[in-house]
Amino acid sequence: MKSPYVNELKPDQIVTGSFLVCSKEIRQKKKGDPYLSLQLGDRTGELDAKMWDNAADFMDTFERDDFVKVKGLIQIFHNRPQLTLHTIQRIGDREVDFADYFPASARDRDEMWRELRGFAAAIGNPHLHRLLAALLDDPDVARRYRDAPAAKQIHHAYLGGLIEHVLSLCHLARLTASHYPTIDGDLLVSGAIVHDIGKIYELSYERGFSYSDEGQLLGHMLIAIRMIGDKLRDIPDFPPRLRSLVEHMIVSHHGQLEFGSPKTPVFPEAMLLHYLDDLDSKMECMRHLIETDRQMAGNFTSYSPTLERVLLKKDRYLAGPAPAPAPAPPIAAPAPAPAPPPKNSSPFGDKLLQALQPAKREG
Repeated sequence: MKSPYVNELKPDQIVTGSFLVCSKEIRQKKKGDPYLSLQLGDRTGELDAKMWDNAADFMDTFERDDFVKVKGLIQIFHNRPQLTLHTIQRIGDREVDFADYFPASARDRDEMWRELRGFAAAIGNPHLHRLLAALLDDPDVARRYRDAPAAKQIHHAYLGGLIEHVLSLCHLARLTASHYPTIDGDLLVSGAIVHDIGKIYELSYERGFSYSDEGQLLGHMLIAIRMIGDKLRDIPDFPPRLRSLVEHMIVSHHGQLEFGSPKTPVFPEAMLLHYLDDLDSKMECMRHLIETDRQMAGNFTSYSPTLERVLLKKDRYLAGPAPAPAPAPPIAAPAPAPAPPPKNSSPFGDKLLQALQPAKREG
């Protein structure tokens, strides 16, 4: 088993271990010498790492997404751990267990898949039911939907993150649809299942998380529209107006033009899907940052550009400051020896002392 993991590292610890290179930059010192700035990671998190000396000897021996064995010292820089690297060596894929290096959902993915199929099977609208079955019955879609992250790094950015996020939305959709009587629950749940389905092709997640060429060119919304169009060729009686509603929910679920939606939501199910999606992603962002933040002191996390704020570590705050260790009890000084009686050197005093002493018995 891999050891140590990122979340096990302590200040002033000499580290010898293996990690995934999540990012790699070659920078220059003030005098022009190169140094390496890396993000190293495993399934428990990421760690800032720097190689200040002899970087030229190592910088061409490995690349981003390689596995490496490193040796270095953990130090604290700006209240966060940083690994100062002494050596770094690329290691082969056969020497590692991929599960140790890539974050993944705590839930079983096959179990989540069965739950998702249950939501799809419960759709009462026959047209939406057939569309969802056509998408989820596709073996390639089924395989990718189980494994895909929901994002590259913003929320649910781990294997199985997409299906975990979608299941959360399905539960929220049923709950809110029961609260608002005018909401079409089948349409809302169907929108939740397909709104991010394009991410299974937008993202590359076989080795690290990045965007595929298709993802860079099209984005997940357009990919999802294309996927639905492909399946609807085999469902010729699918109502065109219902198709427009489903497609609108996909292209509007980011809510605002500046957030990447080509359209803003214009009917209740689309609006509700947007807000549920935003809610679930932000709750996951908060959970993840609070659990993985590497700030060593204080009650707040580092700044989150996504949430545009720092977050309170509530449990640490409520626990209060750590109690100061009790002072050691003072060591009692030895009692001073009784002072000898003052010596009277006068002839009268000497005779008086002799007279007061008890007489010795003979025999």
